[in-house]
Amino acid sequence: MSGRSYERWIGTRYVRSRSDNRFVSLISAISMLGIAIAVMVLIVVLSVVNGFERELQDRLLAMTAHASIEGADGELADWEPVADLATADARVSGVAPFVTGQALLVHAESLSGAELRGIDPARERAVSGVADLMLEGSLDELVPGEFRIVLGEELAKALGVGPGDRVTVTLAAGVVTPAGVVPRTKRFTVSGIYRVGMYEFDRRLAFISIGDAQRLYRRANSVTGLRLSVTDVFAAPQVVRDIALETGRLVLVSDWTRRHVNFFRSIQITKSILFVILLLVVAVAAFNIVSTLVMVVKDKQSDIAILRTVGARPSGIVRIFVTQGSIIGLVGTLAGVVGGVLLSVNLERVVGFLEGTFGFKLLASDVYFISDLPSQLQSGDVLRIAGIALVLALASTLYPAWMAARIAPAEALRYD
Repeated sequence: MSGRSYERWIGTRYVRSRSDNRFVSLISAISMLGIAIAVMVLIVVLSVVNGFERELQDRLLAMTAHASIEGADGELADWEPVADLATADARVSGVAPFVTGQALLVHAESLSGAELRGIDPARERAVSGVADLMLEGSLDELVPGEFRIVLGEELAKALGVGPGDRVTVTLAAGVVTPAGVVPRTKRFTVSGIYRVGMYEFDRRLAFISIGDAQRLYRRANSVTGLRLSVTDVFAAPQVVRDIALETGRLVLVSDWTRRHVNFFRSIQITKSILFVILLLVVAVAAFNIVSTLVMVVKDKQSDIAILRTVGARPSGIVRIFVTQGSIIGLVGTLAGVVGGVLLSVNLERVVGFLEGTFGFKLLASDVYFISDLPSQLQSGDVLRIAGIALVLALASTLYPAWMAARIAPAEALRYD
């Protein structure tokens, strides 16, 4: 048996001690389990954070245009030439005018503030995905002059209405009469209900026809602005600036990165903090190998002394215990990676099963913006976590192995 072979053989054998005292093998198993759990938890947590970022971006972009051009005074008159200019840009995939304003929605004894957004259903499909998020009804029912309204699911629940019910829309701007200032009101018929899964939209946003919105807010033929959809969402800031400069007008431009930058920045900060904190958990689990190997060295002092007396070099003793610690770290890391990947891929099913079985909701949509627990596994995160865990496990073997190599054979065998 070659030198390297006997070192690997002894190191492997020490992992699963067959002596009457199985305590050594037990603590080896506990060290493996600790690393596996730490690695699995880190993979799952980072996958959930990645899923939150993906879902937040997808759902925001489903309701929020990639970019917008608005009038400097909140009103964009003669908007058709601007829309034609934007449409002619090859980087723009859709343009839709909109009118927006605040209103109070009333039904029976229920009332709620909301943002009213007047849209052209045909053009809206090119800049948002709200048409695909309808639970009941259709955006195409928003016909000018019919005074119909589409509500978010949470807003409809708050008002206690459904399709066919009528709600009263009251504006802050009033009409001056001999009796005083009277708020402007108009009754709308609920024609549809949508659900994004984000409380911010489902509770606060309602759609009406752009023609009805112009009449309601007394805009004549003007609009609040234009919403743009671009072929490359990350190029939206540059595209909208270029179009605004071409118009030669004084306009306000915005894009999705500006409106919701705090969301994405907070997610990135949270991901970094969680990675560091949970990496410390992995480090603690990996450093358990130190105590495991120290106990093995104490238990195997006579074996080490015998190996030294038959010619084993200190470097060979070091490799024995490095092999043992590496096996513990490798097996624990692989088990954690497999468990973390499987749980991350099936996390939504697992959470759905637990919620259905125990009758609770893990995420409150009014707190966490979304009501489902998403997960997105990224191979880069898995490789980085596995690599760091293996490096920490290997580093944990150095001190016990060095301590074993320093054992003096005569001292170890004095009482044997």
